[in-house]
Amino acid sequence: MSSAGPRPLLAFAALSASYFAHIGFFNPYLPLWLKELGLPIFTISLLTSVQSVTRVFAPYAWGALSDHTGERVRLLRISAAVACCAALGLWWSDGGAWWLAAVLLLMFTHTSSMMSLTEAAMAHLVAGDWGRYGRIRLWGSAGFLLTVFVAGAWFDRFGMGDFPAWTVITLLLVLWATLRLPDTREPATTRERVREPVWPVLRKPEVRWFFAALFFHVSAHFAIYGFLSLYLDSLGYDKAMIGFLWGLSVAAEIVWFFAQGRWMARLPMPRWLWLCGLAAVARMGLTAGLGGWLAALVLAQLLHGLSFAAHHTTCVALVSQHFPGGLRGRGQALFTVIGYGFGGVFGILAGGAVAQQVGYVPMYVAATCLSLAGTLCAWSVVRRHRLLNQSPGPMQAS
Repeated sequence: MSSAGPRPLLAFAALSASYFAHIGFFNPYLPLWLKELGLPIFTISLLTSVQSVTRVFAPYAWGALSDHTGERVRLLRISAAVACCAALGLWWSDGGAWWLAAVLLLMFTHTSSMMSLTEAAMAHLVAGDWGRYGRIRLWGSAGFLLTVFVAGAWFDRFGMGDFPAWTVITLLLVLWATLRLPDTREPATTRERVREPVWPVLRKPEVRWFFAALFFHVSAHFAIYGFLSLYLDSLGYDKAMIGFLWGLSVAAEIVWFFAQGRWMARLPMPRWLWLCGLAAVARMGLTAGLGGWLAALVLAQLLHGLSFAAHHTTCVALVSQHFPGGLRGRGQALFTVIGYGFGGVFGILAGGAVAQQVGYVPMYVAATCLSLAGTLCAWSVVRRHRLLNQSPGPMQAS
């Protein structure tokens, strides 16, 4: 159990709420705003992939800098301030795709690493109490839920022209939240421990299979993150209904985060990784085959509670297990880089190419296959866990 007092936990809850309030409107509606600007689907996929591109290098770079200086909170504040200033460039959308790419690159370079820094700090703060972690993290889901509904109704009534203003306002909230964090700095003795080499951990088969499962799982989910709004729009759903379906998935996420303390201890973490993979296969398959049936989409979005929320906590727990102590910051950065960096870039670029050439349904079929590949990799993690438990001195994973 964590012994942390309520004040740091509330500060992290506020940062989570404001950050995901920004994500809650930005990620679902960025493709629709770019479409309104008259850009083709593949160009839209390239621009939306900028976030994933920055996750290839930014989290590890910022993590290394924070490990070197110990100034995690100050770096979070700087990141939020620069991102807010960069977002002002969205008002000059007449500059074309290259201008938008430059603006998004600067903005995402400073926001894409924020959660890996805070996740590492939160994992240390809760000390393995995943019920407490879930109660902090659910505020992020609540922030997402609020803005995805409100923004959907706003854009449906007033159009997409206010998208840049929404971006700046929500990033100002993120900046405010970083200013509320405890102004702490890691002691030098803690920072010295990060010099422990990371490669021996990466050479372990169970770690390699875990990161492979993560890559395929997140790659598949970029069919949701990058193209669900465009897919639903092509099927004739209005923006309010698109916002409702996004919000429904986040409601499932909130319920899971709130209740996960009762469930996570019942199975080893590798088994949860596998179950989350099965949920992703079902979710992508339903979206691919029954997108015109609202009830099927509702069920698919409810599976977000397992395919994202349970998967996220499972991954944070496994990273904390395999990368303890001074390795934790780099482990969380690798989680972001491999999953939401390389996996995101591959998923959104491949998805955009498939969608433009043959349509959205084949793209979701491909996402189903990626989910299946991730599930098979997760089963290999389960098998390695069994073997380790059968050998002398097993490493526990639950």
